[in-house]
Amino acid sequence: MINLNKLPTSPSHSVDRKKTEKETEKFKDELFDLQNVLFAENKHSLLVILQGIDASGKDGTVKHVFSSMNPMGVNVKAFKAPTEEERQYDFLWRVHKNIPAKGMIQIFNRSHYEDILVPTVHKELDNDLIERRYDIINSFEQNLADSGTVILKFYLHISKAEQKERIQERLTKPNKKWKYDPGDKREAEKWDAYVDVYEEIFDRCSKKLPWIIVPSDSKWYRNYVIAKEIRDTLKGLKLKYPS
Repeated sequence: MINLNKLPTSPSHSVDRKKTEKETEKFKDELFDLQNVLFAENKHSLLVILQGIDASGKDGTVKHVFSSMNPMGVNVKAFKAPTEEERQYDFLWRVHKNIPAKGMIQIFNRSHYEDILVPTVHKELDNDLIERRYDIINSFEQNLADSGTVILKFYLHISKAEQKERIQERLTKPNKKWKYDPGDKREAEKWDAYVDVYEEIFDRCSKKLPWIIVPSDSKWYRNYVIAKEIRDTLKGLKLKYPS
């Protein structure tokens, strides 16, 4: 079982930042071309799931990693607390409406995994119901994969110190204040509880579609790892323009 406390949140000291950032820009150029072929071939779709503790950098990842892509072929859905309408349906109703069509790339900023995380940490649902959601999610993702959707699941792994610094920035920097939520500090106090649930998710929802744990204290390294993984995945599909 994955122990997040034993995994690094920063790159090795041997990693050269300038070289890495240059590589990231190269990957982004390749992603622009690969996206075009993905759309033209119209056989596969890509779902990118971004999860992480509050302030782990999900918004920043979307902004930087996908900046080179054609916005006509990329959609982003940020999953917040369910609305009153969404609560009238099963928990995957709002998720299923946002899966990518063939040729498209869909980014989930948070995802259906919030429907395990939040009710577990806040004790909002019966344990038996939460247990069944693990199996439901595995079946849901396998159904998408069987239908031609490639799924990449990234966990943005930051340290407690980094989270504290980023939340403080939201209080002090003018260009960050709009992101501040008084609930951030309350949720930060539940750090250990969230980590425990994430580790359970990694153990039970990784057998066929594994999670990728991304050291994310350094934003430039986070962007590199994710851009490279998406580039490698799309290249692995051996996409071709229609004749």
